[in-house]
Amino acid sequence: MLKQVLTQSLQQKLSPKQVQVIRMLQMPVLQLEQRIEKELEENPALEEIAASTDDEGGNISIDEYVISESSVWFNNSYSSSTSALGHFPTLSAKETLQEQLEMQLGYLNLDEQRFSLALFIIRSLDADGYLRRDLGSLVDDIAFNLGIETSDTELESVLKTVQHFEPVGVAARSLQECLLIQLEDKPQTPDIQTAVAILSTYFDHFSGRNFDRIKEKLQLSDEEFKEVLNVITRLNPKPGAGIDNVDDRINHVVPDFLLEIKEGEFQLNMPRYAIPDLRINQRYQDMLKREERAKTRQDKEMVLFLRQKIESAKWFIDALKQRQNTLMHTMQAILDYQSGYFKEGDENLLRPMALKHIAAVTKLDISTISRVVTSKYIQTHFGIFPLKHFFSEGATNEAGEEMSIRNVKKILVSLIEEEDKTQPLSDEELVAMMQQQGFSFARRTIAKYREQLNIPTSRIRKRLG
Repeated sequence: MLKQVLTQSLQQKLSPKQVQVIRMLQMPVLQLEQRIEKELEENPALEEIAASTDDEGGNISIDEYVISESSVWFNNSYSSSTSALGHFPTLSAKETLQEQLEMQLGYLNLDEQRFSLALFIIRSLDADGYLRRDLGSLVDDIAFNLGIETSDTELESVLKTVQHFEPVGVAARSLQECLLIQLEDKPQTPDIQTAVAILSTYFDHFSGRNFDRIKEKLQLSDEEFKEVLNVITRLNPKPGAGIDNVDDRINHVVPDFLLEIKEGEFQLNMPRYAIPDLRINQRYQDMLKREERAKTRQDKEMVLFLRQKIESAKWFIDALKQRQNTLMHTMQAILDYQSGYFKEGDENLLRPMALKHIAAVTKLDISTISRVVTSKYIQTHFGIFPLKHFFSEGATNEAGEEMSIRNVKKILVSLIEEEDKTQPLSDEELVAMMQQQGFSFARRTIAKYREQLNIPTSRIRKRLG
């Protein structure tokens, strides 16, 4: 039986202008340049002001929107001259892992289907060079995306071919498979054969460092086992690591902010790079004035078109203004909060700081602060850093001094580095030693920090005598 029900709900919807500002907030400077170029191409009502062109009456320039209407802190923050991009450090582009593998694939004499399957596998690898998906799901994806009907068996055969490309072990589906592939590619000496036996049959014992059990099973002496262990530890557990992936290559690190100290005072700027001055095209505004007096249907459609383009251009200029204001306002708050660190460059001076602290200072939403600090960098006199680098939780010692968790982790690392590797410190012992440093942590907290630092357990850290 159908019933009519009246419900009341409250929904918040963003205007197109707000959406545009939010998207721009997240963009790093290089992506913003591309966005401006795209807008200039698509909207003829928006134009770039040439460096030698004087602003004419009736034009709406970005200087009018950004500088004249901004507060004092923004006036001093935005560099008026366009800086050459090459003046600032960027990451150089290297050949990606996918490109290296695709080049090797081109040397093989494969039929069209097997070539397409191999290419799909290569483009499905993660940054470490692993294939993290099962063959069944890949078969379905290949059928959907390429229109190729294949099977797990055929795909497995193609995968084996890719796994012996350089770097050997790439496209493995697990660490065990990765290491075994590398061993298969070596001359089969007795040590290699023993290593294969260990990894294929006793991998759980090996990963748990239960070496006595392995020696007992394979009847190996301590010296023989050390030789085999030396073979295994020289293998590469992440064959794709260290090779640029596509994302690393595209996202060059270009600082959004430039911080200098002159006569003991901070000078914070936002270099312009290739970001141009923008304004509304005067010809379009004149056309709109003429067309508004016309009464034909065609002329009315033209008026609608002109208004939409001019309004879109105004929105875009205003969104740029809001982006610059918000970024500078947020960075200034971070600078004030971490002033001691920015003067000295000493990480011990980093205060515990969360997004909520900067949100409270700037009166902005936490989500806005999150968007601002994402993929943004600042160049200081002691290096280039992502803005996220300055955010960290805090811990208080028995003396009542607050310290960044980053510094707490440094203490933890130093304790582990100085331990006796034949008798490494357990998490309980680390808790006791941190207690001596004045910090009270639960064992599970120390274990969490250790895992975040990619430090294995004491059992795995233990070395042979």
